[in-house]
Amino acid sequence: MLSRTNAAILPDTAMMRTLVAQGLVASVVLALFGSGVAIGQPAVLSVPNAAPAAASPAAAPVPLPRPRPKIVPPPSWIATLWSEPKSFREAAGEDFKTSEVTSEASACRTRLEKFAVVTAMPRLIGPGSCGGGDIVRIDAVWLASGKKIEIKPAPYLQCPMAEQLALWLRDDAAPLTAAAGVLQRLETYDDFSCRGRNRKMTGKVSEHGKANAIDLRGFTLEGGKYIHLTDIKADKPLREAARKSACLRFTTVLGPGSDGYHEEHIHLDLAVRSNGYRICQWDVREPPPPPPPPAPKAPEKPAEVAAAPEAAKPDAAKTKVAAAPAEADDDADEKVAVSMVSPIEGPVPLPKPRPPVRNKRKSGGGFHFPFNLLR
Repeated sequence: MLSRTNAAILPDTAMMRTLVAQGLVASVVLALFGSGVAIGQPAVLSVPNAAPAAASPAAAPVPLPRPRPKIVPPPSWIATLWSEPKSFREAAGEDFKTSEVTSEASACRTRLEKFAVVTAMPRLIGPGSCGGGDIVRIDAVWLASGKKIEIKPAPYLQCPMAEQLALWLRDDAAPLTAAAGVLQRLETYDDFSCRGRNRKMTGKVSEHGKANAIDLRGFTLEGGKYIHLTDIKADKPLREAARKSACLRFTTVLGPGSDGYHEEHIHLDLAVRSNGYRICQWDVREPPPPPPPPAPKAPEKPAEVAAAPEAAKPDAAKTKVAAAPAEADDDADEKVAVSMVSPIEGPVPLPKPRPPVRNKRKSGGGFHFPFNLLR
C-alpha cells in the first residue's frame, strides 16, 4: 500500500528515468558523429514507463569534416588496365560499328594479299582507346623476282599501315640495297603495344597502342651481311636514301636526334594530324673525323765544335784579334773563357776572383769600456 511518502517520490523517479534516457540518446549521437558514421534518422531509445521529454532548446550543429580534394582521373587506357571486366559494348568503345564485323576481307587486305604473306586477326579491343579493327599479321613481302623478304618478328598492324610497310620494302628498300646485296629480311623492334607515348604512363596513347606504328632496326642481306639503320659506320648514302623514302611514305619518322627515345631504332607510323602535318626527324650520322696526325718534330741542331782541327786554324800572324761576342748575362766562367779566343795558344786565363769582403764592424763611437777588467 502506497503511503504519502511513496506517492510523493514516484513523480521524481519518472523524471530521473527521462533524464537518463535523454543522456543515453545524446551520448550515442555524439559517439556516432565522432566515429564518422552518417546518420540518416535520429536514434530513439524507448524506456519503459518514461514520461515524454520536455522540449529543449536546439543544440548547436556539429561541424562536418572538410570534403576530400578532387583526384584527377588517369587516362582511360590506364584506368581500364586494373578495372573489372566490362561488357563488350563498353570495351569496344563508341567508335565500334557492328556493321564492320564481317568475315569478308577488306579492300586493303585484298590488295595486300596479292604481294604479301598476311594473316587476318580478330579485332583488338581495349583496354581504353587501345586496339582497332582490320588487324593483320604480316610475315613476308614478295618481290617481282619471286624472292621473299621476311619480316622478323612478324608485326601486328592495321591493314593500311601494313600495306605501306610492304610497299616500302618492295619498291624502296629492296632497290636501295641491291648494290650491296639482295634484301632477305627486315628486323623489327616493336609493333602493337598498349602504352603511352615514349612508354610514359601518364602520356597520350601511342600509335603503337592503335597498331598503327612499327619500330625498325635494320636489314639482313643474302650471305648474312647486316645493315643497322642507326649505325654510324654503315653505308651513309644507303641510310640517307632510306630516310628520304620513309619520310615520303609515312607521316611520322623518328630516329637518332629526334627526342632521345629513338637512338637505336627507327619509328614509323601513319598518325593523322591537322592540315596534313608530317614529322621527319632522323639524323643520318657518320663517324667523327680521325684526329689529326702529330706535328713533325723540328730537326735537332748539330752540336757545336769546341775546337777546330789544326789544319783549319788560321795563321796567328796574319789574323787580327776579333772582338769576342757579347754574352747575355751569363755568369758561367767556363763558357766565357772558351769564347775569348786569343792569338796566343790556348784560352786566356781569367783573373783570380776577389776574396770575399768581410763585414766590418761598425764603430759606435765614444769610449769602449774593457769588460775584461771587471772579471
